[in-house]
Amino acid sequence: MGIVVLGAGIVGVTTAYRLARDGHKVTVIDRQPGPALEASFANAAQIAAALSGPWAAPGVPGQMLDWMRRADSPMRFRLKADHRQWLWGLRFLAECRRDRFETTFRRMLEFGQYSQKMLAGVKQETGLAYDQLEKGILKLCTTPETVADLADFEAILRRAEIPAHRLSAEEAIALEPALEPVRDRLAACLHMPTDESGDAHLFARGLADRCAALGVDFRYGHDIRDVELHKGEILSVRTSKGEIGGELFVLALGSYSPQLARKLGLSLPIYPVKGYSATVPVGEGNSAPRVSLYIAEKKVAMSRLGDRLRIAGMADIAGYDLTLEQPRARQVLEAGLSLFPGINGGQAKFWCGLRPLTPDGLPILGSCKVPNLLLNTGHGTYGWTYACGSAQVIADLVAGRTPDHDLSGMTLSRFAL
Repeated sequence: MGIVVLGAGIVGVTTAYRLARDGHKVTVIDRQPGPALEASFANAAQIAAALSGPWAAPGVPGQMLDWMRRADSPMRFRLKADHRQWLWGLRFLAECRRDRFETTFRRMLEFGQYSQKMLAGVKQETGLAYDQLEKGILKLCTTPETVADLADFEAILRRAEIPAHRLSAEEAIALEPALEPVRDRLAACLHMPTDESGDAHLFARGLADRCAALGVDFRYGHDIRDVELHKGEILSVRTSKGEIGGELFVLALGSYSPQLARKLGLSLPIYPVKGYSATVPVGEGNSAPRVSLYIAEKKVAMSRLGDRLRIAGMADIAGYDLTLEQPRARQVLEAGLSLFPGINGGQAKFWCGLRPLTPDGLPILGSCKVPNLLLNTGHGTYGWTYACGSAQVIADLVAGRTPDHDLSGMTLSRFAL
């Protein structure tokens, strides 16, 4: 089958790879000059199957009032004259109910585990190297509030049968010696040994090369402008460099998926959430961590990528504004380096990107009212975590196979009014 994948981020490239492995003729279209140059470029680098969870939690509505008054708040909601933002926000608040939160959390954990298995298969098939580390993720709590929340999180993981180990400060330092200078600040630590980390951009580049060897045609520098329809089906997409046709299309444009979907009469409840990162050169010294970390108080993630340290966090819900606000970027850097006083952040490279977030945090996968269009979008902060699982789901649907993973709660129909 001739399949056109719209988008060459980590989700689009993994989808193209799995479809090409099934023998399809695949074309990938992206406006950028190469793969994974937007949300996938400098993200937190965590493949957080166990750490994943919905942002829409029972305590968030109350916290947002406080966050709106703080310059360093982990989530910032900038109200705009945009009815889509308001509608998304209302749906987000509705997902903060305890029953919705627990159901979504379970689904996210299950899909994260499934995706991790699919990633393991891709690694075995390709032998890709992408500064990966399989040392788990260590969640650090430095305030009484985050310690109090940890017990609920542990209970959820136990119900999902996901291993997690509460560590003393001494045990955490034994696992990550770079934490020694801040021993007294480690109020509680939770190690999730099955999680991992790695550079999503390096992975996508390497996998794109494997795709090309399988015959995948990458059309970089093609800005998608419109779609050509016939009797409700897509005939082709119009790009800045001409039309590209196909039999089947996969929408994997991340935060920009809703814009194209509207041309097809589809309403996707996805809103862009800007995140920031700082990448710091650290060399081979012992002052930088080698275990991927998550600082619960600041909602900041840290991952070692060879001789670099990636620090990422913040959530600005402010539309498609890609301005790299230096104060926000530096807050991310300082939040990470506050635990590692021996690291010099003077040469940090700052970045920001838009993450495509649904109100409940789960991606949108599968079919829609356009018969020859499949949706693979809305992965939020977990595009890297969910990419390989999402790709396998799409490949199964194309082949007429029932996906191994239950798609309950991940199709577009869950947002029907």
